[in-house]
Amino acid sequence: MPESRTNPPRRDDDRSAFTSSVAAFVATGAFFVAVMALIVVSTSSGGGGSGNGVATAAPVPISMSEFKISPAAITMPTGGKLIAKNTGSMVHNLQVKEANVTTPDIQPGGSAEMNLSSLAPGTYPISCIVPGHAEAGMKGTVTVSDGAAGGGEVAGAAPGGSGSSAADSSASGSEQIDWAARDKAMADGMQTFLDSLKPGAPPLTPGQGNQKLAPTIGADGVKEFTLEASVIDWQTEPGKTVKAWAYNNQVPAPWIRVEPNDRVRIKFKNNLPASSDIHWHGISTPFDQDGVSPLTQPMVKPGESYTYEFTLPNRTELGMYHPHNQGEVAVPNGMFGVFQVGDLSLPRGRTVSGRAIPANLQVTQELPMVLNDAGSIGLSLNGKSYPATGATVAKPGDAILVNYYNEGLQVHPMHLHRLNQLVVAKDGIPLDQPYYADTVLIGPGERYSVLILPTAEDIGAWAWHCHILTHSESAKGLTGMVTALVVTDPTKPT
Repeated sequence: MPESRTNPPRRDDDRSAFTSSVAAFVATGAFFVAVMALIVVSTSSGGGGSGNGVATAAPVPISMSEFKISPAAITMPTGGKLIAKNTGSMVHNLQVKEANVTTPDIQPGGSAEMNLSSLAPGTYPISCIVPGHAEAGMKGTVTVSDGAAGGGEVAGAAPGGSGSSAADSSASGSEQIDWAARDKAMADGMQTFLDSLKPGAPPLTPGQGNQKLAPTIGADGVKEFTLEASVIDWQTEPGKTVKAWAYNNQVPAPWIRVEPNDRVRIKFKNNLPASSDIHWHGISTPFDQDGVSPLTQPMVKPGESYTYEFTLPNRTELGMYHPHNQGEVAVPNGMFGVFQVGDLSLPRGRTVSGRAIPANLQVTQELPMVLNDAGSIGLSLNGKSYPATGATVAKPGDAILVNYYNEGLQVHPMHLHRLNQLVVAKDGIPLDQPYYADTVLIGPGERYSVLILPTAEDIGAWAWHCHILTHSESAKGLTGMVTALVVTDPTKPT
């Protein structure tokens, strides 16, 4: 029988200039390659070369995506090079510290070459040094040896220099771009998104997270919740199903809402392939309920159960829950949820930056927006990627309270077109000085709460997205962390 434990009582001119710079770089690079080719031919056929063939070795191709380097174990001959292709949707780079070589940032679809001729035979670490990427899995090794063949044939990776002009090439100069196809992809994706907003339209993907979890009341009056962890099939966007780590078969996990001074009991069952726990991020608990195994509790092994029980403080709190043990795997893969204690205090009756907040303001919608950028879930809002992100629909005079939660590995500047966001709380703590912003920067582990107050001047469908552009756009158009705020016209039919 599985063990069960109960414990004691978390602009175009700019583009033209850029293209010209790229053209100059490509032209210089082409001249350099031509000269080097002459040197190689001369050396290999004129009798003055070493004859060891190192100068003619083709670069070893590798690929990068979210979040891995493929192959992870690379082999190459001494005096060799790597050609790295970004096959993902985010910017990546590569560094081999021992060779003092770091590629420039490589845009999605681009490539860059690494000259590792300075390395002696041996094995060296290689990684992407964009913050958080190595930690998410983008690291490996490169082994240099005499006479070694390039290891790891990678589909789609090829040396740069396709012969295309700067006008039809990417920033790396190695990829031809079909701009018409990109336009079509953008238009098609937008139409799919808009169609999904029509009354009666079915959801683009099955499954929805953030469903409020109603408690049961124990015989002793304690509010009880049950959370079961397992690996599930989860569709993040049409046609893309991933293996998600989830609580109660949803991503994000169920929304737990309780009140100050409540006593709660959370019964946890672990059906994951790894040991786990639950950390109550941003929630005040006793030490032995903090959910950090093996520091505050034993690990909850696969098949085991564990019970948390604690009394909440006499104040509002806005936190999250997620595993701490194996968190770098479980959380990016989907295990995160909202834990809310009471209602935030709002700046009712105050004037902020010359704008009066109604004293009788009533919140018409309260929305969690959980941000992710890694693991199997990837770039997403509430466990879904555009166009499956849906939209928030409101009317003039509404008051929308949005609570951002960053459960990803990177910061996300969340930008709402047209309407300002009134930032009212940080990590669940009301601000003495609320402020307006069109872009709110949320770091990993942070929570920001904002009020959005649409007026009749704001009628329209307004884009709402992470302003790290590779998190919201790609060759296939809008992607990832994009949604919309639709302010309807009450004088017209829906």
